Amino acid sequence: MGADDEAVGYEQARRLRATMVAAGIDRGRLWLYYFSIGGDVSEFEVDAYLHHSLTLPRLQRDLLAQAANEILIDLAPPKAPYAADLLEEQTSRAAGHDRQEHSTPVQDSDVLDHDDPHHPET
Repeated sequence: MGADDEAVGYEQARRLRATMVAAGIDRGRLWLYYFSIGGDVSEFEVDAYLHHSLTLPRLQRDLLAQAANEILIDLAPPKAPYAADLLEEQTSRAAGHDRQEHSTPVQDSDVLDHDDPHHPET
């Protein structure tokens, strides 16, 4: 591993650890996800890497980053759309790519009161 790659690995570990702390991802969860997507170093080695006591090959570092990023996606709530996103959806629907109608607003009562025996419509 060259000096440049070692510096990149150090920075990658530092930022991965910061991401884990900010998102509340523990090492065990990260390692399990990493292992499930093809990572092949032990949880002990991942811990050593995160504490800058061990360098890992680039592929393994990138798999750890991928695992963290995929966990973040699972943790994140749906994102609020920008106007451009909605316009793109409309264009796509108009072109026949998406036949679902999204124009009717969903009310809390539509879902919450559906099975309520006290609701007058049930």
